[in-house]
Amino acid sequence: MTLGEFFSCSLLAFGAPLVMFAMTVANDPVRIIIMTVSAFSWLVSFLLSAIVWYLVSPLWPYVAFGMAVAVMFQELFRALMYIFLRKTEAGLKEISENHSIGSNKVEMAYVCGLGYGLMSGAFALVNVLADSVGPGTLGLQGGTEYFFITSAAMTLCMILLNTFWSVIFFNGCDEYSYLKVSWVVLSHYFVSALSLLNRKELYYATILPSYIVMLITAVIAFRCAGGTSKSLLQSFRLSS
Repeated sequence: MTLGEFFSCSLLAFGAPLVMFAMTVANDPVRIIIMTVSAFSWLVSFLLSAIVWYLVSPLWPYVAFGMAVAVMFQELFRALMYIFLRKTEAGLKEISENHSIGSNKVEMAYVCGLGYGLMSGAFALVNVLADSVGPGTLGLQGGTEYFFITSAAMTLCMILLNTFWSVIFFNGCDEYSYLKVSWVVLSHYFVSALSLLNRKELYYATILPSYIVMLITAVIAFRCAGGTSKSLLQSFRLSS
């Protein structure tokens, strides 16, 4: 039973993102490099937020403080990744067989966001998955049996959100749109704040609003990528 829970939660959280990686990133070495650098930048941002949290010992009991600092550093490093990629576009074209890789702004943002999201998801869920293997299961001593499935669902949401956020953020920086950049930062804070409700086992109050934000963010990212209702319908017709 515990092994089945482990695989089901793993596939729920990482199944779709890994398919996205296999279909859109794995066939290009430069995209893999960009994704790896992006994932590493997320780790550095988390390390810095942990250092700040450690130094401010009086605020240790307040989880909201650590969350606020972590989101601040993550968005700061998202901006640094934008600057880094824009500065290295010419070099990427030279070393890649795909000479249009630097010209497609959305592609760069998507790959960067996917790496950001996968690293954040792995960091958030690996320990939870390790505990799900056993021994024992939740729910026998007053705990809720929905903890693992909720953690997996929220991990998937955050991976996809980070991908969409990067597309919107990069597009907002290119167009000097403070509205788009503000949406990324504020919605990141909002979804992260919702996760604090998990301590009270109010999972429905976390998952439902988070997925609504994800759907709205997906639509905005689709528009930033140049998508239209007509092109969306055409894609379904081609796939069928």
